[in-house]
Amino acid sequence: MDIMETKRFKKNDSGFICENCKKEVHPLGYSSRNHCPFCLCSLHVDIMPGDRANDCKGLLKPVKVELNPKKGYVIVHRCEKCGETVRNRAANDAKDQPDDISLLIKLSAIEYM
Repeated sequence: MDIMETKRFKKNDSGFICENCKKEVHPLGYSSRNHCPFCLCSLHVDIMPGDRANDCKGLLKPVKVELNPKKGYVIVHRCEKCGETVRNRAANDAKDQPDDISLLIKLSAIEYM
């Protein structure tokens, strides 16, 4: 098996128009941009990060934020189409279009309510 086929993460850093809020999202620049920095929504398009191989294509809505000691803020999304829960690292440190910190804080407070 080719070593490239065994990689779990595929960088796929392209810009897009958010399916939820319709704003233009720029590439992240250092990793794959996988959610909107304005509303934190994403699309259920990956099986493995960056592969774009999931046929679901449902809207992933943020339901809470967890604080991971190694990864920082991690956004927990739930797919409106299939119900699957997925986690994505927040991009609150991005130089261009960082994640909305007030939304991250609001979602992190849900954990303690």
